[in-house]
Amino acid sequence: MNDDVASWRAATAADLDAVERIGNAVHVTLQERAEVFANKVALFPQGCFVLARNGDVIGYGIAHPWAVGSVPALDRVMATLPASPTCLYIHDVVVLPAARGQGAAGVLVDLFEAVARQHALASLALVSVYGTYVFWERYGFRTTPDPELAAKLKCYGESARYMRKDL
Repeated sequence: MNDDVASWRAATAADLDAVERIGNAVHVTLQERAEVFANKVALFPQGCFVLARNGDVIGYGIAHPWAVGSVPALDRVMATLPASPTCLYIHDVVVLPAARGQGAAGVLVDLFEAVARQHALASLALVSVYGTYVFWERYGFRTTPDPELAAKLKCYGESARYMRKDL
């Protein structure tokens, strides 16, 4: 394998400093503490990936089982995952600008779909921030308006949209 090519691999505890640094550099107004990332990796490692090139973490994707139509709070440690989840919730995806435009996001969406199917989850869900809904639409996600979610989405910023993709 060519070390100069970025590829997704399972996230480990050793990656968490890089994940926090990358996430907080990109999500200036939506920062999360290191323990929040560690919590998600501990609760559902199957849904946590890092994009690595030449041994350096240059992106990450974190997802976990959740309930369709519900949004987990930002920067909160979760005690448990839902007993009867109905979707794989994509908590966060960040690829550093220098690594964008090379197809990594499409590969990650495929990985998330495989994880969802392995866990008998019929859809993927996420909150699009910073106007990235157009990006997610390329991968089959659709905005799902829900007046009951409006208050929770405010903490994600003015452009936040709840999106879903059925598998």
